[in-house]
This record gives sequence, C-alpha cells and structure tokens, in this order.
Amino acid sequence: MSGIWGWFGGGAAQKRKDTPKNVILDLRTQLEMLQKREAHLTRQIEEQEQIARKNVNTNKTAAKAALRRKKIHEHNLEQTLNHIGTIEQQVNAIESANINQETFEAMKRAGVAMKTIHGKLTPAKVDETMDELSEYNRLNEEIADAMSNIAVGPQVDDTELDEELEALQQQDLDDKMLETGTVPVDSIQQRLPTVANGEIKGKAPAVATAEDDEEAELRRLQAEMAM
Repeated sequence: MSGIWGWFGGGAAQKRKDTPKNVILDLRTQLEMLQKREAHLTRQIEEQEQIARKNVNTNKTAAKAALRRKKIHEHNLEQTLNHIGTIEQQVNAIESANINQETFEAMKRAGVAMKTIHGKLTPAKVDETMDELSEYNRLNEEIADAMSNIAVGPQVDDTELDEELEALQQQDLDDKMLETGTVPVDSIQQRLPTVANGEIKGKAPAVATAEDDEEAELRRLQAEMAM
C-alpha cells in the first residue's frame, strides 16, 4: 500500500503529516474531543444518579437500571480521563523534544556559520602570521635605514676636510694680520737665516725684542677672534 502512495505522492504527504508540529496539532484535536467526552459523561453520570434517587423508593427496578448505566458511564469516564492524561503527556513530551530539536538545529547552523567565518584559521596560523608581520616590519626598518645612509655625490675623506679647514683658518689669520700691518710669526721664521751651530751675535737682542712684540700681537689677535 505504501508503494501505491509513493506513486501518487502519498509518501511525501505522509511525511509532511508526521512533522512534530502537525503531530502536536493532531494530539491537541484529539485532546479537545476527549475533554468534550469527559464533560458529556459527567453529565450522564449526574442524570443517572438523579434518576436513581428519584426512583429509589417507588421503582427499584428503574433505580437499579439507572445505577447500572451510571457505573458504565463512570467506567467510560475513567478511561477517558486516562486517555486525556496520556495525550497531555505526549503533547508535552513532543513539544519539549521539538524545542530541543529546533535548538539543536539552530546550534548546528551557528556552528556552520562559525566554521565559515573562521575557515582554516587556527591559533598556530595566527601566531605564524604575526611572526611574519613582525619580520616584514623589521625588514622594512632595515631597508629604510639602508636607504637613509646612501651618500649622494663623491665621497670625501674627513682627514682631507680637516686639513683644508686648517688651511682656511691660517689664511684667515694671515689676512687679518696683513690688515693690521703685522707679519705672521711663521713668515718671519721662514725669512730668518739658518744657523748651524752657535748664536747670532751683535743684533740678537733686537731680534728677540721684535719677536716678543709679534708674540704679544699674535695673542691679542687670537683673543679678539675668540671674542
């Protein structure tokens, strides 16, 4: 029979019918019917009890028949109440299971979303990436330092610069001495005769006096330049 239902789409219809929500709706419908039956049997029991009370002294046969029907209704009511209790338990169980299932499905979807977001991301790969970034930053600093140290133009020796600076200082000193009418000590020493052995006699005191004056003048000029 199930094969025939499969040909006409009955299998899919039955599957849709068996979904938790549909099952709960069916159970609630059955519960409402049983509750109506409960109310009906309760009324029947009350009516039969009234009939028995009415005929208890005048018509015992009718009174016994009413009590017999009352017992039957009470038995049916007991069964109905048991069915109602069973269905209520089933409804609560299915609702709880359905909530658990929907919660589980939501958690599964959340897990898939998290997996999609993170992909193949792991703490080890994060550490590896951070190390690579640190290495790239260090390399970038080294490249910047290397580029900043590139000399533009010809390379000049510091010793050569010092010698040229001293020559300019000496030239500046000579120019200032010429302006004041004095002769640098170095020029005088270059013009003095060279004596192999002994001392120059006769005019030595005069030469010594001139040298003292020149030394004093030189110190004065140095003091002015320092100011």
